[in-house]
Amino acid sequence: MRFLGALLVIWLLIGGVAAWQRGYFSGAPDNCAEAGTVLVTIVAGPLNYMGVNPQISCELPQPSQ
Repeated sequence: MRFLGALLVIWLLIGGVAAWQRGYFSGAPDNCAEAGTVLVTIVAGPLNYMGVNPQISCELPQPSQ
């Protein structure tokens, strides 16, 4: 159990470094979307260092006419 805890802490530290490199800690987020971007970067950031390039594509609904 200690090993998993240590692994989680290391994972989050690496994610924090990834967010710091992108300049996300230079100021407070202006809205929830920016805060979400920072949190997702911290959680998924280490994947980029391992060579995984997660990309998300969304199709927004078109306004009704």
